[in-house]
Amino acid sequence: MTSGRGSSVVTGPVGLTVAFVAVHAVLSAINLFDTDLNAMGDVTGVYRYWIDFWQTNGVLVGVNADWVYPIGALPPMMLAAVLGDAAYPVVWLLLVAVLDAAALVLLARTSRAVAWWWLLTTACLGPIALGRIDSIALPFALAGVLHVVRRPGVAAVLFTVAAWIKVWPAALVLGMVMAARRRAIVITAAATTSAVIVVAALAAGARSQIFSFIGEQTGRGLQIEAPVTALWLWDAALGIGGTSVYYDRALLTWQVQGAGVAQAAAVMTAVLAAGVLVVLLLGLLAVRRRADPPTVIALTALALVTAAVALNKVGSPQYFTWFVAPVVLGMLAAPRRFRTPMVLVPLLDVLTQLIYPWNYSKVTSLDPLWLVVLDLRDLGEFVLLGWCLLALLTLPPAPATIAAHRTIGRSAGSGPRVQTAR
Repeated sequence: MTSGRGSSVVTGPVGLTVAFVAVHAVLSAINLFDTDLNAMGDVTGVYRYWIDFWQTNGVLVGVNADWVYPIGALPPMMLAAVLGDAAYPVVWLLLVAVLDAAALVLLARTSRAVAWWWLLTTACLGPIALGRIDSIALPFALAGVLHVVRRPGVAAVLFTVAAWIKVWPAALVLGMVMAARRRAIVITAAATTSAVIVVAALAAGARSQIFSFIGEQTGRGLQIEAPVTALWLWDAALGIGGTSVYYDRALLTWQVQGAGVAQAAAVMTAVLAAGVLVVLLLGLLAVRRRADPPTVIALTALALVTAAVALNKVGSPQYFTWFVAPVVLGMLAAPRRFRTPMVLVPLLDVLTQLIYPWNYSKVTSLDPLWLVVLDLRDLGEFVLLGWCLLALLTLPPAPATIAAHRTIGRSAGSGPRVQTAR
């Protein structure tokens, strides 16, 4: 009896709370105090600079100048500056922790096991999981996941808000537009939310800058972490192709230069577009087969974000947060079907953390061992993408009596399951 109570404490709300605090405290400490790693460099060196420049010169990215992020990324960056320049990283980490805590509470009420899984992926990805703008978008997306079936309008609002912070949650909106039963509600909610955000941006003085983020990625070269760059990295490491690695000070990223790089960078935009079209086609076919809507949404969203990572000419460690919300939706809707991504995503996170921030200098210096690790991680992306495509292709029709009444829910304390709405 005592052993059972002890186990319940460890795996229950108390244990989850302690683990949450521990994970965020350790990752925050690494971000704040390990200056050699500079894992929080985007926050302290880029986000803070943009806000400082606005406060000093009156020019605000996304409002008075074109910007790489959607306009919704500005409020958290501005909020982090409320206590001054020196406290910027601390306030940022506190903001992320508060949003994560709120999302964790909501998720734990639906499935404590899935809440533990999210906490595990956070620990596996490491300090980068807290140190990028993606960390702000994720809690909104996770909250939206919990409303996909019962309150699709609320889900669409939360996904749209998240997409205006970082684009990737738009994959969840697309999945709902394709497969949700109350499609009109989803479209209306997403359009209304976007309209409110655009009107607010216009009122703040933005004009064409509101949509400038759409074209900001197209002119970039091949970043060293993108899977397509592997061949050129090995050419540079072996010294046989005239290829070299360099740091682009305008884009603040490591890229490759050499024969065929510009052509490959141009082609990858079309390759990514083709990959997205294939995913959408398979998603539509699954809808026509009357497959379970929440499962179709989860698979389509996961396939879209995986394609956006695997087929991109740009690669960054924070991209691996994109997998979390679709996998969580899948674990809640069809836990057995999502066992593969449930295992594979944390493994990819571990490899990503080993690469960045702990051994990134070895990758940029073309250490063969770490190029192999990078290749293994990138290969895992294609394994996940292949699994998504096959799962969409083979997803069976749902029994009509179940498909018409599926809803995600459960009582706190037990494993994830799907219940019939009362």
